[in-house]
Amino acid sequence: MPNNKLSPILIISLAVNASLVAIYIPPQVAKLKARVKAPTTTSTTASSDNLFNEINPVNGFEINASYGNLGPKMIALGVIDPAKFTSTYAKSNQPLTPEQSQILLTGSTEKIKITRDNSYFLLNFFWAAGLANKSKILDAGDMITYGGKQGVRNFASTGGWTLGKGAAMSYYSKSSLIPLTKDQEEQVELVASTIFRPCCNNSTAFPDCNHGMALLGVLQLMAANNATVSQMYEAGKYFNAFWFPGNYYDLALYFYTKDGKSFPDIDAKTLLSKDYSSASGWQSAKQWLADQGLIQQPPKQGGGCGV
Repeated sequence: MPNNKLSPILIISLAVNASLVAIYIPPQVAKLKARVKAPTTTSTTASSDNLFNEINPVNGFEINASYGNLGPKMIALGVIDPAKFTSTYAKSNQPLTPEQSQILLTGSTEKIKITRDNSYFLLNFFWAAGLANKSKILDAGDMITYGGKQGVRNFASTGGWTLGKGAAMSYYSKSSLIPLTKDQEEQVELVASTIFRPCCNNSTAFPDCNHGMALLGVLQLMAANNATVSQMYEAGKYFNAFWFPGNYYDLALYFYTKDGKSFPDIDAKTLLSKDYSSASGWQSAKQWLADQGLIQQPPKQGGGCGV
């Protein structure tokens, strides 16, 4: 694999030397310190004037698409084994709610909204969808280019999927769960290729980990529901922020301090680019914050690249 493609398995932690001294403090900093309150013991009680409430809104972020019968279709296909899926959440002390069980087993007409409470559910739900849905990105994109026909099974998004009835490659790009026209598929590829994630330097068009595969599924469902490119970028901004709250807390702090922009005002395509949302981009922003003496402890960190 080329040197500029980083493994999603390990997230590089940035060690900040305690002796760093801020050389220049932008004028926004004094205002920022009054604005950003110390995190409370639980994120749900954080002040509405907190950066965390900007990246992970209390009321969540809704897209113009419903679950439909996607859950039952994935169960029928076998990419989701309902017993394994349910057990995973029970063991993590986040048992499925009645609403989530309905989404999974019988379907739902409710529009999809990612929240602090269901972000983990949606991560695995859409991981399965992105993995199984027939896609040019999976059949002829970076997964094949860098993994080859045999090696593709060894990525975190394939080898790591253990919630199906069979092996992950039994379902890889095998079913039209979310049918797309040629134009819609091209739109997904366009957007996915320019959305990065902080666990590696790869785009959503190279979905070699769960976060990339899940966001691919979200983008495909949005495209199938005639979402615009800008709507897809905006969704990517918030889904990423719910899945990587610690990283996007840093990025929100960076943009506010450096440019005076609150998180909702940051251009989604810019934020999601390799310059900011990749592992290297986030680390650069984090280092800039460290140089200014502005490291803040986010109220919540994200999960890893497994189920």
